[in-house]
Amino acid sequence: MPIPSVAALPIRRLTPRDLTACADLSEDRGWPREEHKWRFLLTAGKGYGIDDPAGGLVAACVLTEYGPGERPDLGAIGMVLVAERHARQGIGRRLMRHIVSATGTTPLTLYATPYGRPLYEELGFKTTGHSAMLSGPFTPGGPEPRVATRAATAEDLGSILRLDEEVFGADRTPLITRLPAFSDRLRVAVDDGRIVGYAAAWPNMDTHVVGPLIARDTETAKSLIASLAAQTDRPLRTDIDVRHEELLAWAKERGLASAAVHSVMVYGITELPGDWTRRFAPLTVAAG
Repeated sequence: MPIPSVAALPIRRLTPRDLTACADLSEDRGWPREEHKWRFLLTAGKGYGIDDPAGGLVAACVLTEYGPGERPDLGAIGMVLVAERHARQGIGRRLMRHIVSATGTTPLTLYATPYGRPLYEELGFKTTGHSAMLSGPFTPGGPEPRVATRAATAEDLGSILRLDEEVFGADRTPLITRLPAFSDRLRVAVDDGRIVGYAAAWPNMDTHVVGPLIARDTETAKSLIASLAAQTDRPLRTDIDVRHEELLAWAKERGLASAAVHSVMVYGITELPGDWTRRFAPLTVAAG
């Protein structure tokens, strides 16, 4: 039997059973395996991939949708990967076109590397902002945090969901309700008994990723990061909207260094919904 050309191979939905193949694909492109994150995304979102007749995956990506199931308010695309042996053959473009077509009129967003941005621009995505990835050991110092924080409890979930939807601009209940199991730490900032921010720290290889980070203001964001850093010996990693200049400077003073800059891109809308002034960092750039 002749082996079909890669261009003719079908695109199918991925499931958590494809976790190892997805992690292998990450490793093939020089990324960390990130199995914990892949498992989360394949469960909370929709994975799409192309099987390689020789074994494994030719390509994969994940779509995470927010809002009503029948008519999402926003879709986030992430983990767009093509195996090195099949690179530069138009496979990533075909996979992206499939996602854009499948989502219909749903607005889309993604975080693009400089390498991937030209493809997304070709497909009609526009840059609306930038995010700075910071990474490194956190060194305490300076004034004590001004805003009280504590571990989140089950009773806080309703307040967290309401705050998250208000700030993010779309209902992320399926994602946020998974945070207690996905993250190692979930903390809330409280002022006069009211939750004014929350943040999680979740394990990713040898680091703890801080995200999502939603806070009333920069001081609240600092307090949440510091409280999470105090509970881990691992280096931290986070992706902060570059418009939050004060928080970026503070994080660098505490030992986190710039690792990369991503372009925040949108399709079908001109700006992301919600309130960027209180949205400091995403859960992961792969989920918007």
